[in-house]
Amino acid sequence: MAKLIALYKTPSNPDAFDAHYFSNHVPLAKTIPGLQRYEVSAGPVATPRGDSPYHLAAILSFDSMDALQQALNSPEGRTTASDLANFAQAGVELLVFDTKDV
Repeated sequence: MAKLIALYKTPSNPDAFDAHYFSNHVPLAKTIPGLQRYEVSAGPVATPRGDSPYHLAAILSFDSMDALQQALNSPEGRTTASDLANFAQAGVELLVFDTKDV
């Protein structure tokens, strides 16, 4: 399984961020071909020592790294990526990786 993790930095207006994210961005992302699972953080995103600079974490799961790359390069993936400019002005870090059970 391959994962894409999006770490959204804390916006100046969290309510506006959340409204756009859940009303617009999530429905766009759910159209991405090959998406197997879409999870988001519930409540504050913290570190073991307390606060973090992140408002929200999203974890998108795909069958493989190849499927993830194809998904990101699809028209739906490009549309979803272009939507970031509409609400993630504080910044977002995207991480992609394969996983294995240990």
